[in-house]
Amino acid sequence: MISKILIANRGEIVSRIIKTCKEMNISTVAVYSEADKQAPYLEDADETVLIGPANPVQSYLNFETIIDAARQTNAEALHPGYGFLSERGTFAEAVQQAGIIWMGPSPQVLKAISSKCYCRKLVDEVQVPVIPGTLDLVQNANDVIDYGNNHVWPVFIKLDKGGGGKGIERVNGENDADEVFQRAKSIGEMAFGSGDCYIEEIVENSRHIEIQFLADQHGNCVCLGERECSVQRRHQKIIEEAPSLVVTKNDRSMLFDRTVKIVQKMGYYGAGTIEFLRSEDGNYYFMEINARLQVEHPVTEYLTGVDIVKWQILIASKKTLDFTQQTVKFDGHAIEARVYAEDPETFIPSPGTITDLKFPEQDPKIRIDHALKANAVVPPYYDPMLAKVIAWDIDRKSASNRLIKALTEFQIKGVKTTIPVNLKILKSMEYQEGNIDTSFIDNSL
Repeated sequence: MISKILIANRGEIVSRIIKTCKEMNISTVAVYSEADKQAPYLEDADETVLIGPANPVQSYLNFETIIDAARQTNAEALHPGYGFLSERGTFAEAVQQAGIIWMGPSPQVLKAISSKCYCRKLVDEVQVPVIPGTLDLVQNANDVIDYGNNHVWPVFIKLDKGGGGKGIERVNGENDADEVFQRAKSIGEMAFGSGDCYIEEIVENSRHIEIQFLADQHGNCVCLGERECSVQRRHQKIIEEAPSLVVTKNDRSMLFDRTVKIVQKMGYYGAGTIEFLRSEDGNYYFMEINARLQVEHPVTEYLTGVDIVKWQILIASKKTLDFTQQTVKFDGHAIEARVYAEDPETFIPSPGTITDLKFPEQDPKIRIDHALKANAVVPPYYDPMLAKVIAWDIDRKSASNRLIKALTEFQIKGVKTTIPVNLKILKSMEYQEGNIDTSFIDNSL
């Protein structure tokens, strides 16, 4: 069994991983940049290592420095969290070559599925519907024009190796095809080192439904239910919940079957998520795979009682899943609101110093994953997410009311936050009635 883990990340996910490690009597190593030297989770880790300046390229994205930190602390394993290097196959390979256990799918799988076109082709091979579009890369704007004229306008140009909502560009017609194609290509080259693009048709009024799964190294795969992640801004999620109001029992069974097919075809092990789009007429299309721990994993943990981080550790230790699809039970309803250091009207980041901090009153049905403390600096160099507030109750309305109460009590001063927009969403009639889709924020707020 693994006895020491280095966590190659920052922010609330470090605190989250440390919590499970403490419960499993596993020692932890936290790494930090100069900008994060006052982070509260550094006090909770057994060891800490400074890995460089604020610039993430020189710290959280620096292969050699992170692996050196694992070596000098004799960490047996490395947990990448989410974001940063969590889905970088070359990093996973370097970790393993250093004799350190990588807590995620194999480097070979990560390298292959970094291409969304590869995933679309593989999924098509196992006869799971993909979002209509191209299975191969498009070479230039003329390819986009040909597709649009022969199929439908508007379309999305998407980056083959994109992520985090970046590089998703809408093309309304042939007149703007070249400009949009060049913009997407440029974003890809700067952000991901690849400007390769493909085309997806726009599924209007779609809902974002994802399936959380765990797969061990012995061929077993179990799905832990679905999450509804339709409330988004800039193609990034802001509120997630489980279960979804629109996924029927038959839908769920079908999505589980599709997920297992895809996972086994990939030869994937570890925790992961298959993301689907549900069209207005009830069809489900494969969108992508997230080969890591998801930000929104707590809602699934609330519903199932399964500690996903614990199972990441056990799977990396080559343990076999000790439960089956038939024994997984879903209880109640859970909703998560992400709290960002952003202007609630414009969603522009709002770095600064937290001058005052007040958490909601303690409630066993409220979970707050965070790395906050008063007088801490919110740096401008990283993703601006500050915390996640998750509420559980016996039904959706009760969970929503509990979350509204908690968010109302949650006070973070000194920086602007998205708490006001979270409350506006949760109190809106459309949300309360479940009338949400991926255009909800643009159209309703």
